[in-house]
Amino acid sequence: MSPRKRSFTRKSRVKNADRHNASVVAAPKDTSTIELSSSVSIRQLATLLHVSETEVIKQLMRNGIMANINQAVDFQSAELVVTSFGRKSIEIVETLPSAAKEEGHEDEGIQQPRPPVVTIMGHVDHGKTTLLDVIRQTNVAEAEVGSITQHVGAYQVEINNRKITFLDTPGHEAFASMRARGANVTDIAVIVVAADDGVMPQTIEAITHARVANVPIVIALNKIDKANSNLDLVKKQLSDQNVLIEEWGGDVISALVSAKKGEGIKDLLESILLVAEIMELTANPFATASGAIVEAGLDKNRGPIATILVQNGTIKVGDTLLAGETLGRIKAMLNDKGTRIKTAGPSTPVKVLGLDTVPLAGDKFSVVASEQEARLMLEKIQEKKRHSAEIKQGISLDSIFSQIQDGQIKELNVILKTDVQGSIEPIRNSIERLSSDKAKIKILSTGSGNITESDVLLASASNAIIIGFATQPDLGARCLSEVHNVDIRCYKVIYELVEQVEKALLGILEPTYEEVIEGRAEIKEVFAAGKRIKIAGVLVAEGIVRRDAKARVIRNGEVLYESTVESLKRFKQNAKEVAAGLECGVGLVGVSDFQPGDTIELYRKERVGAPSR
Repeated sequence: MSPRKRSFTRKSRVKNADRHNASVVAAPKDTSTIELSSSVSIRQLATLLHVSETEVIKQLMRNGIMANINQAVDFQSAELVVTSFGRKSIEIVETLPSAAKEEGHEDEGIQQPRPPVVTIMGHVDHGKTTLLDVIRQTNVAEAEVGSITQHVGAYQVEINNRKITFLDTPGHEAFASMRARGANVTDIAVIVVAADDGVMPQTIEAITHARVANVPIVIALNKIDKANSNLDLVKKQLSDQNVLIEEWGGDVISALVSAKKGEGIKDLLESILLVAEIMELTANPFATASGAIVEAGLDKNRGPIATILVQNGTIKVGDTLLAGETLGRIKAMLNDKGTRIKTAGPSTPVKVLGLDTVPLAGDKFSVVASEQEARLMLEKIQEKKRHSAEIKQGISLDSIFSQIQDGQIKELNVILKTDVQGSIEPIRNSIERLSSDKAKIKILSTGSGNITESDVLLASASNAIIIGFATQPDLGARCLSEVHNVDIRCYKVIYELVEQVEKALLGILEPTYEEVIEGRAEIKEVFAAGKRIKIAGVLVAEGIVRRDAKARVIRNGEVLYESTVESLKRFKQNAKEVAAGLECGVGLVGVSDFQPGDTIELYRKERVGAPSR
């Protein structure tokens, strides 16, 4: 065929194609009425009209509306398309589920059942990862350092033609951390309790985190094959934490399992599916994809990699993803078995490649129409952050009254930590009696010992304050509280504690002072400077040691003495202050009971508030 003839043939085909397209619009086959919701996706609209998505997009473009296949359009825009195909449309009013309203998801189609997302929590070495290992029939536990989970993993299994998504976490800290960042990804919490070890401190903390998150609990009583297992004792311990299993007249489902021998796994999975069925979990696979980052890291060969959990919609290779301050175009997706996949629907965990940087665990993500739109959105997010608009304003005793008056809060959440267990109940009862019609005091968690990072994470995720009685926060907890803006108040006298909370609720709280840590020094040696006087030879670990500064001596995490720096010498010369990394001799007023290994903490008190009236 000559070039001229080929050219003529191509033009003829183009003309015929244009004539065909015009006939589709001008000569509709159907004149019936279709029902449209207030928001409808391009794909759904094409299905209703029995035409291709391309035809729908073309009609929108002819009306000056730019959209892609994953976007949704409002009723007015959809009506223009329907009319162009010779059809009539009618708008129907749909009621969005409350969860969809809260998350801001569009109801672009019928809600469909989705797999439950389950988090495994519990005390260390109670068999969490081994249990999940048996469920997945893979060998993850042996690959981990010291058989302790080091990272968050997301896996999906199928049982009786129904899927379950599992999140294997290093503990409740990751669970709380994600909640603190706004990512409520868990539907059900499986708390593993070893039958030979019973309820331990981290078990109690896991139960508390699940309750505060309002997540149903399933108890997995593990290691039932061990000779020293005592199921009755464990059940009694659980009841002491107000976790009543069904056979004890409660509503918490439990399953007896042996992860090591693979016993009771089917019963546990059926229990999870039963709870999920009662919850009636649904999502819209046709909506714009959104979800949360489960974990992320940097691979030296593949660059930034993120494990994401799709919560709504369907994500696919090629989509532009915006997660926190990270964006990118998805180049590849891998399921939990490492197999490349092209799409992932609700409750599906996948690893994605193609992001510009590593996002943070707990960041929410969404699919946007184009990279240009994503960058515009990213600029707005960064601008808000620069102006501190997105910095979380934590609740505090100084601001509680004004927040109650403004209607911002109706409940004061409190985490109570005391020096000994016996102090908890009288203090708890005294605080709860302060509740009123305007503001109820809710004790989220209680415990004895120092205030820990876990307490701060729980407070941050639950918008709570931490009250300590005869106890102090750990160094990590103190630093974390500053990051998350969590108010920590410590008292030594019960009536002063109760009085301060009452004044805060009444709006007459006087200005308060908080401790500012100036430095920490480690005692290396102890020198005698007289019959009853001893000097501590220290290495300043951080900050500075200043003469006349307030100081406390800490041994094994407990505060032994509160005093003031009386003398400070370096090479037998008096000094006003000594910086980090240097050695010096420190004398404290009235303190001579020093031991190598003790820590001297230096601090000052600063006024942090004024009366709220």
